Amino acid sequence: MHAVRLHAFGPAENLVHERVEDPEPGPGQVRIAVAAAGVHLLDTALRSGYNSAAHTAPELPTIPGREVAGTVDALGDGVDASRLGRRVVAHLGMVPGGYAELAVTSAEKVHELPAGLGEAEAIAMIGTGRTTLGILAFTELSSEDVVVVTSAAGGIGALLVQYAKHAGATVVGLAGGPAKAERVRALGADIALDYNDPAWPDAARAALGGRAATVVFDGVGGEAARAAVGLLGPGGSHLVFGWSADGLNSNGPSFALSEAELAERGITSRNVLGPAMLERIGGPEGLRRLEATALADAAAGRVTPLVTRFPLAEAAAAHRALETRRTVGKVVLVP
Repeated sequence: MHAVRLHAFGPAENLVHERVEDPEPGPGQVRIAVAAAGVHLLDTALRSGYNSAAHTAPELPTIPGREVAGTVDALGDGVDASRLGRRVVAHLGMVPGGYAELAVTSAEKVHELPAGLGEAEAIAMIGTGRTTLGILAFTELSSEDVVVVTSAAGGIGALLVQYAKHAGATVVGLAGGPAKAERVRALGADIALDYNDPAWPDAARAALGGRAATVVFDGVGGEAARAAVGLLGPGGSHLVFGWSADGLNSNGPSFALSEAELAERGITSRNVLGPAMLERIGGPEGLRRLEATALADAAAGRVTPLVTRFPLAEAAAAHRALETRRTVGKVVLVP
């Protein structure tokens, strides 16, 4: 098969599209003929050699990628024969191997694709969708809410815009550049603005007619987050799920509110990733439930994930585009 391998940490050009041996499923495993593979911002950091308490740089050489969708084409011992030929999607967990024409994973991690849901869209929901639902578990949105999404053209942000609208909230979607802002408007945002425009906070206040924000979903950090939090009224919540403005290898957001400022303004701020999310959703079993819900929501048309596709052989270009914020939604490799 062909796969994309990393032989040395460094720039995107270190990703090499080459022939490797076909993987074989072991006991309890299935092999998937990959039709789509997910690319995550974390992949770009790990490619450069990033290490943290939560994410350890892989042993080299490695085939990156932790999300795959396609058709089961081989079974390991102990796997029900009825799984052969099924269209499936799986989040591989911390074990890489997704940037390939074939991938092996535990049969327990596989979800059968709902009818009518494409493989690329399933890739967008299996990881990004489940995380979005995990973020939403920290709040209960209604028509009384005014929601600000700082990275509304990203994979998670685009879904947050749609889920918030379904809940009846007024949504302010922020994205980098006029073209991305228009994509956010098309998703249903009531107000869509370019966060690169220094005047966007004033434009948001004017459009809201004096209403204060109740929730800020923040995947950017930095000055965009500071300005977005400035829109919060008393009782508002700042929910942090990323800090891309601080660079790929940052271990945490540079923008943070002091306890004194939080108390003075009567607002809260918290990081909703990692252990906090796992505790809120009920542990690893909760992750699988969220995966199933996310896939069902996309299949039913309740949300439509944005997807940017690249050929598998152009994984390096996909990484460069993601690092420089030239993509919208989930980045997907197609063999």
